[in-house]
Amino acid sequence: MLGLTLRSLRAEALRRLLSTLAVVLGVAFIAGTLILNDALTDGAYERAGTFDRHTDAGVYAEKETLSPATVDRVRAVDGVAAADGELIGTGGIVGSDGRPVLGYAVLAAVPTDPALRSYDVVAGRLPDRPGEVVLDAPTVAREEFTIGAPVRIGGVAAARPYTLVGTVDVAHTTRDVGGPFIGMVGSDALAVTGMQGYGRIMVATRPGTDAAALTGRLAAAAGPGAAVKTRQQILDDAVEDAVRDARQFTMALLTFAAVAVVVAGFVIANTFAIVLAQRTRQTALLRVVGATRRQVFLAAVLESAVVGLVASALGVLLGAGLAAGLAALLSRTTAPIGAGITLAPGTVLVSVLLGVLLTVGASLLPAWHGTRVAPVAALTDADVHQTRRAGRLRLAAGALVLAAGIAALFGAVVAGQVVLVALGGMLAFLGIVLFGPVLVPALARVVGWPLRRLIGATAELAVANAVRNPRRIAGTTTALVIGIGLVSAFVVGAHSTKAGIERTVDAQIGVDYVVTGVGADLPWGIAAELAARPELGVVHEERAAVTDDFEVRAAHPALVGRTLTVTAGDLNRFGPGTVLVHRELAAARGWAVGDSVTVKSRTLRVVAVVDGGTGPAPSAGVPAGHRLYLTDADFSALFPAERGYLAEIDPADGVTAGRARAAIESVLTRYPTVNLLDQAAYKKMLTGTVDMALALVTALLGLAVVIALVGVANTLSLSVLERTRENAVLRAVGLTRGRMRVMLAVEAVLMAVVGALLGLGLGTGVSAAAMALLTRLGGDFHVVLPFGQLALILGVAAVAALLASVLPARRALARPVVEALADL
Repeated sequence: MLGLTLRSLRAEALRRLLSTLAVVLGVAFIAGTLILNDALTDGAYERAGTFDRHTDAGVYAEKETLSPATVDRVRAVDGVAAADGELIGTGGIVGSDGRPVLGYAVLAAVPTDPALRSYDVVAGRLPDRPGEVVLDAPTVAREEFTIGAPVRIGGVAAARPYTLVGTVDVAHTTRDVGGPFIGMVGSDALAVTGMQGYGRIMVATRPGTDAAALTGRLAAAAGPGAAVKTRQQILDDAVEDAVRDARQFTMALLTFAAVAVVVAGFVIANTFAIVLAQRTRQTALLRVVGATRRQVFLAAVLESAVVGLVASALGVLLGAGLAAGLAALLSRTTAPIGAGITLAPGTVLVSVLLGVLLTVGASLLPAWHGTRVAPVAALTDADVHQTRRAGRLRLAAGALVLAAGIAALFGAVVAGQVVLVALGGMLAFLGIVLFGPVLVPALARVVGWPLRRLIGATAELAVANAVRNPRRIAGTTTALVIGIGLVSAFVVGAHSTKAGIERTVDAQIGVDYVVTGVGADLPWGIAAELAARPELGVVHEERAAVTDDFEVRAAHPALVGRTLTVTAGDLNRFGPGTVLVHRELAAARGWAVGDSVTVKSRTLRVVAVVDGGTGPAPSAGVPAGHRLYLTDADFSALFPAERGYLAEIDPADGVTAGRARAAIESVLTRYPTVNLLDQAAYKKMLTGTVDMALALVTALLGLAVVIALVGVANTLSLSVLERTRENAVLRAVGLTRGRMRVMLAVEAVLMAVVGALLGLGLGTGVSAAAMALLTRLGGDFHVVLPFGQLALILGVAAVAALLASVLPARRALARPVVEALADL
């Protein structure tokens, strides 16, 4: 049986080609992800500890930051040779053209003691005293800064000049996040970032110092709220932090790889079912001459194992190439890529083993069914291509599961449970798999109706061929349902989310311009400077604070009517010395219009009870709706330390948008850590992440769709082989070569379009349930169907199916009619 199995593989190599390709692609995705993860992990290890090359111990802040006085106490500890505080924050640089240097800028406190310095200096030196700064070499070259000249640096306040004393190389380190790097001495770093203390204190010890004893002395000097770590602990934590990001990235990729593998499993199972069905007479003959069912079954399993082994080996090689290409792309970013790509034995073993198990597992059921045909009955020509229908139990279970999935999606909205959305999606897909032998042929007939009217008898033949084996067409289309279902779910979800964000902006931001902080809150004094410009009529800084178990928000009298509705009182009376109280807080405290309320020892008068208003609360402990609103001036007087994340700006009456923008830009030149955006740009900024995520997800899921379309081509190719004599008869009675191509093209398109339609329906249903759930939970999200993109998905599937029919059609027409008629 072993020799017969190997000879069958050689003889039917072409039949296995496309199914082998499905395994190759699936394994390549897995192997490429694992190989890339190894490269990321190696790079993460290389980065870990870069700035701790000379650190023997460290004191780390647990909750509050560590004050400069704590640094002095640590420095005075017996056994400490050097100690310096370190913090990582953000700042901004004013370029040589007077405009902010683009990009998120990392600002770090650089140690002044040479015993702790670990930066790679490119030119000049590191800062030794206040007023000096060091920048990354690429930024200095790009901006044409000169060492020894002043460079303006800003953060929580307006930019001021610092002397550039050197440049450093921080590429491929934890300080490299794609933007500029700013290094200052500790006191300047604290002033620019607005931080009250350091995140940690780096310690270098004297030779011969006992590490355990020193740890105790450092802990005593630092006091409560600080943790002391030895050098090994520092390095271990650095490695863990660095590897964690690589691990999360890998898990995300493996999730998409799992989808591709599942799709490949459906393709392989369908392929084996067709091939074994075409060998019915051969199998029966083996049974007649003495082969047992067990031998026939094991031969089929062995065949699948050999196919899986070969395909997996090719998949590992392809995956290594993909990983090398991705690593080359990621090396141009801030991703921690190692020096080279290596094939670890564990990665190869896991990938090959997975591919073999996938292929063997997908072949078990078809192999078992292939041994159940009676030998004598199978030897008759009439039974060679018999159609095995789905059992009643399977169809009944499929109908029930499909109904349960749809009910769960509806129930998710009513019950407000996210779990029901996922459960409903999975049950609906499982129902499609089980009920597919009835559902898919029925849809194929419906989709084929206009083609029959348009093309005629040729399309009639194509529809009949497509639905003659319900299990086969159901298995082929199911693979497409997975990929296209997930793609459409993300497409609909992304567009619905973007529309919800844009509606929220329209409702909450009713001004022409907004100023936002770059990675941090707005700097001190920027709103006051903007408000002082005569070209600007409304300047409102969004700020919030918590006191006495309720939330206090700053509000502008000209803007409150945009998001708030009055339930009692008059919004027009809102001004200095007054407050607006949300109805839930008013009900809880018994406040009404005209009452006096106390906020931080100041008495204010309630002029209106309001409803509405959205936005994140600054504290999770504040009950929903427990908030009140003060004017900007009153808020500043009561909470002078609070900074806002956003400033809303409108031009003054009679001032053009161009003049207003110029006035804003003239102020912002002193504040390099902010962005100026109009409404359209602000919306684009908020929705840009959604677009990026959608593009990435679509690209990753695209491989699953490609594998599914390979399955369509595979099914059609094997069906052509199965219908060799039948097709020859059609050609003999007058079917032209062109009509034969049309017939096979229509058959392929039917399979692809039906799978795409089911996938679009499933994905749209899941997204609709998710959006309705978000709306019920308090968002403003409604289902938005991007008909253009959904039609594009359907069109791409149809065109790909047309292309997939080319080779099967060429094979069907390659043999002369007389020779094909003699085929046994």
